[in-house]
Amino acid sequence: MTRPYAPGYRIPTDLLLKAYASGVFPMAESASDPEVFWVRPETRGIIPLDGFHTPKSLRKTIKKHPFDIRFDFDFEATIDGCAEKREERRSTWINAPIREAYVQLHRIGHCHSVEAWRENRLVGGLYGVSLGRVFFGESMFARETDASKTCLFYLVERLKARGFALLDTQFTTEHLKRFGAVDVPRGKYEKMLADALKGEAVFYP
Repeated sequence: MTRPYAPGYRIPTDLLLKAYASGVFPMAESASDPEVFWVRPETRGIIPLDGFHTPKSLRKTIKKHPFDIRFDFDFEATIDGCAEKREERRSTWINAPIREAYVQLHRIGHCHSVEAWRENRLVGGLYGVSLGRVFFGESMFARETDASKTCLFYLVERLKARGFALLDTQFTTEHLKRFGAVDVPRGKYEKMLADALKGEAVFYP
């Protein structure tokens, strides 16, 4: 289900949080399109926290500790990294209203980043929305091999340690399926969401 939304080209944070709580999230056609539309997929991607799979090659990378993993150190640089055009992705759904809305969510404590740094350079990361005991993964990027995958590993470790119940990925991709992502029907997802919204888990600090 989609619905255009473009009054003043801004997304109020209270509306955004209500949307997430009801299983809806915003996207844009491209970075240059000022409009936003709401999405409520028939099937929803999740990564079961107790079913997260770490590929063997990634385990080897993590043991070498090639990255300095930081949380919420430079959120705006992380969302900008996710919005970058790359060879494998010529366009992005992160437009100006979406960027502004998530930066504001970060400022009020509902949006967080996991970042991979090497030699004081941001080389990969991800960000998402935290609400109740749910983390809604939004986007990730890598400028070095395994940087974003390592961030995903540390995201799951933090979510499990801090009492989160649901990791939402919006959609599944072949890439995410390697880590245990599965599709669930909308009805089942919304029941899982309602349960995980009960209580509170603190992502950061």
